[in-house]
Amino acid sequence: MLKPMEGVRVLEVAQFTFVPAAGAILADWGADVIKVEHPVRGDTQRGFINMGGFQLDPNRHPLIEHPNRGKRSVGIDVSTPGGQEILYEIAKTADVFLTNYMPAQRQKNKFDVEHIRAVNPNIIYARGSAYGDKGPERDTGGFDGTAFWTRSGVGHALTPEAINGALSQGIPAFGDSIGGMNIAGGISAALFHRERTGETAEIDVSLLSTAWWAAGASVTQGLETGETMRSLMPGDVGSVNPLMANYQTSDGGTINLCIVSPTGYIRDTFEHLGLPELADDPRFSDVMPLIENAAAAAKLITEAIASKPFEYWRQHLKTMKGQWAPFQSLVDLGTDEQALANDMVVEVEAGDGGEPFKVVRGPVQFNHEALETTRAPQASEHTELVLMELGVDWDRIAELKDAGAIA
Repeated sequence: MLKPMEGVRVLEVAQFTFVPAAGAILADWGADVIKVEHPVRGDTQRGFINMGGFQLDPNRHPLIEHPNRGKRSVGIDVSTPGGQEILYEIAKTADVFLTNYMPAQRQKNKFDVEHIRAVNPNIIYARGSAYGDKGPERDTGGFDGTAFWTRSGVGHALTPEAINGALSQGIPAFGDSIGGMNIAGGISAALFHRERTGETAEIDVSLLSTAWWAAGASVTQGLETGETMRSLMPGDVGSVNPLMANYQTSDGGTINLCIVSPTGYIRDTFEHLGLPELADDPRFSDVMPLIENAAAAAKLITEAIASKPFEYWRQHLKTMKGQWAPFQSLVDLGTDEQALANDMVVEVEAGDGGEPFKVVRGPVQFNHEALETTRAPQASEHTELVLMELGVDWDRIAELKDAGAIA
């Protein structure tokens, strides 16, 4: 399969999901991603035993597999002189340095941009942060739930006003994964720029900027008018277009109609909904009267969809010309015929030797080819192999291990 990043080496000094997700994408694309982990505890996220109230198996860990598949892990204590020496030796061979550590930690442990560029002036240096690498909160840490969901306004927009409260984020590492893709894209552009001009670059992506880009249309509206949209409560048809709303089925499922521009779709839609007579009703037969009589149309559509079960509509609406979707859970998507046909799930060897572990491929697919990757590494799994590739002999490896600089 096509591996456009083959021959590119990425040195990743990062943990959790945000920045490691970028490394996973680059590994998917063929890069040799060397993940540096603490020689004793590894990536802090390896110690997470609970995700959203669900117990996690450390040998089948979604928060490790998702952002770390395809990488090699090297155990280095970057706070030690010996560990820093090894880090620099790897950095000399790398095209990209990738980190999400805070500025004070980067300086203290001597892997900020000036330290890494001192040993490799041509390296691309990529940082991920909560709020950006400039400004008064440059040194303020944050997670997906604070910077992407809460502070950005995304959580506010997705919380119906009628709740009179705040919805918590229901998807762990939501903004982390989106932000990781942003970083991978920035690195790709910087590599292309370096190839054409010989100039290197620093890259910054924050969770806050990731959220604002994802919500860019609403943010722009808000900056222009002072107002933005909010999610609606179930059963509300807040739009002036009754063909853009969620409707409940007889067994509690939900069908989303999303016919943004009804022109040319009205008759076919009403026929599929079992309401063919409405296409000839002057209140609903054209776009403007449909909008003017949206409440009446929504009531009739509500009753029609509520008369039959979810699976009926799921099959019946497949021939409808207008846009719609079944309201699915993330688990439902794992058996979605269309998702599977597009290779959105890939199986990798499981760390416990059991059934293959299923991970999600990145959103970019090359040449219609399915992703080929490997499981996430065990902590420090490849230390000796990588150091031997660098020409480090066994005596020095033993000395570094005895000093606690590597694992």
